[in-house]
Amino acid sequence: MTKKTLGSTGLEVTPAGFGVLTVGKTQLNYTVEKGADLIRYALERGINFLDTAQYYETYPYIKEALKGTSFQPVISSKCLRSSYGEMKSAVEEAQAGMERDVIDIFLLHEVRSAADFERRAGAWECLREAKAKGSVKAIGLSTHHVDVADMCAGIKEVDVVFPLINFRSLGIRNGNEAGTKEGMAAAIKMNADAGKGVFAMKVFGGGNLTGEYLAALDYAAGLPGLSSVMVGFGYRHEVDRIVEYFEGTIDRNYAPDIRGKKIRVDPGDCEGCGNCVERCPNNALSLGSRGICEVDHSICITCGYCAPACPVRAIIMF
Repeated sequence: MTKKTLGSTGLEVTPAGFGVLTVGKTQLNYTVEKGADLIRYALERGINFLDTAQYYETYPYIKEALKGTSFQPVISSKCLRSSYGEMKSAVEEAQAGMERDVIDIFLLHEVRSAADFERRAGAWECLREAKAKGSVKAIGLSTHHVDVADMCAGIKEVDVVFPLINFRSLGIRNGNEAGTKEGMAAAIKMNADAGKGVFAMKVFGGGNLTGEYLAALDYAAGLPGLSSVMVGFGYRHEVDRIVEYFEGTIDRNYAPDIRGKKIRVDPGDCEGCGNCVERCPNNALSLGSRGICEVDHSICITCGYCAPACPVRAIIMF
């Protein structure tokens, strides 16, 4: 796969990266050995870009995958915390957890508004200092929000933006309202024009658009200013198909078998709004004792109607 330079960072990344969340305990819950084997396979197939986060607890998988190899992938991590000290600990945890003196990219994780960015000023100051000291090469934000992505274009210190986008606009927000793919696409181009590196998440809508595989990738791959898309792989054949897509050798009649996939709710994202519960036609969703949505798989028909109703893209399918 032909690599692209990520904005002005000097980092060269493949057009598809591996979102390592999928192998961890909140999703497939692979053993470290099994998850590391899949990451290593992706690296062998030419993918050189990995995305993780403190919250994912997947550093051991990456460390194991790289053990005894010559691979030097670009690694991006993130932290949800707001204070200087918490971010400092997060960077040090990443360094120790993956045995890397330098983390290529470190982001404020899931910034939801300008006020949220201001609230995390201490964490942002820590990232600025980490970059100045050389322990981090590039810094920035991940977000589901068009307004936040717009804001990033005007912040000089932001090197990298990691927004959510897909061709159905699933999970895109704009302030307190639903956002659109058109709005996020414009923000992506604006950031790229400002010299920021941009890579995207959820091009398959958290798995809900996997059945429209080629349409989802065609849309993302055609977005001006986008350097790479992060994909959550669970199996080797999924890595193979992505490589074939970006090398231009995929069968254009390809449609993945999604019969074994299940609707799940990411507890780290769910806000307990209940929109999905109301939308479910089979009463398979409910708010549990913690106020977080739960799925009764014995009656869930995997129709996917719940996903567009979720304002924060907490509903995923794998």
